[in-house]
Amino acid sequence: MKSLTILGSTGSIGTSALKVVAMHPDKFNIKCLTCAINIDLLASQIKQFRPAMVAVLDEQSAKRLAKLLSGSFMPEILWGEPGFIAAAQWADSDMVLAAMVGAAGLAPALAAIDAGKTLALANKETLVMAGEIVMARAQEKGVEILPVDSEHCAIFQCLQGNQKRDLKKIFLTASGGPFRNLSHDRFKDITPAQALDHPTWNMGAKISIDSATLMNKALEVIEAVRLFNVSVDQIQVLIHPQSIVHSMVGFKDGGIMAQLGEPDMMHAIAYAFSYPDRMDLNLKFPDFVLMNGLTFDAPDTKRFPSLEFAYEACRRGGTLPAVMNAANEAAVEAFLKKRIGFTDIFRLVSGVMGAHTCIDNPDLSGIIEADCWARGKTQSLIQSLA
Repeated sequence: MKSLTILGSTGSIGTSALKVVAMHPDKFNIKCLTCAINIDLLASQIKQFRPAMVAVLDEQSAKRLAKLLSGSFMPEILWGEPGFIAAAQWADSDMVLAAMVGAAGLAPALAAIDAGKTLALANKETLVMAGEIVMARAQEKGVEILPVDSEHCAIFQCLQGNQKRDLKKIFLTASGGPFRNLSHDRFKDITPAQALDHPTWNMGAKISIDSATLMNKALEVIEAVRLFNVSVDQIQVLIHPQSIVHSMVGFKDGGIMAQLGEPDMMHAIAYAFSYPDRMDLNLKFPDFVLMNGLTFDAPDTKRFPSLEFAYEACRRGGTLPAVMNAANEAAVEAFLKKRIGFTDIFRLVSGVMGAHTCIDNPDLSGIIEADCWARGKTQSLIQSLA
């Protein structure tokens, strides 16, 4: 039986992961759960899965959780970054699912690696910010990183049984988001509610906005560079609105392998949990007969410049990917609070990246410093927009 820690158990990835665990109680048990603020859902998860320890955002949330659990099963409750790191390093846990959103997931992911835990990675920002450090640390510790993003899991599966040296190209698919066919002159009127309404995937708020701007795919480009040790010029993004082909790998002999399935994150989560085996999830196959077809288009980088930001950040390297990510996180938060418009997200990320003096080969403290600088710079630009 494999023991699991889930960092970010109340988000879309975390809840899907617990569905997988509930389907196979003979294969998995839960040792630790963490969340930020969804204390009610965490309390119900604790009652069902009975973890030894949980961690929440702050002491106030911890006290509220303890009150909700009064008279029922009571795990150890910690809070803040020390609590998240303790969960990531929990001695009795075999695997850590890193599903926290944003830059906050970096320190716990590194802590899990340092503790020798197999890392099922859903937090793409970890590799965007500090990919070289994270991958080097994993190699040093002999830790396996299993990708949980559906696209990277697809690439990982396509590479099984093949030689890495034969890989020539990665085709990274994207749904295109809810505004794929919207005229650019209407972007200024886009509301947060409209941007959150994703056509095919059920995701959290931040990732949904990133999907609408194609920043989610931009982050995944950088993640793929780090995970598979390829040049950014070997990655081609394709808009695939049906979200059936999760990604493809092209080999030097001209052959292409694709991984397909319904748009459900349980596929990728279960593959990481059970690798190298597979589990029955009782999920349906796509009905290819009833489909009108599978289509692929080039992304419109004029309307959605996020991909250009990612290619620039990858080619420049250093602290620029972390700056891009931090500026985007701050901009998305402002958009969700209706402080800025949809197109301001692009404007802010571009402006912060352009103002940054890039540092080559940064250590972890240099990356964190660049992240903090970018957030402050973004806030100052938001004030000027207001």
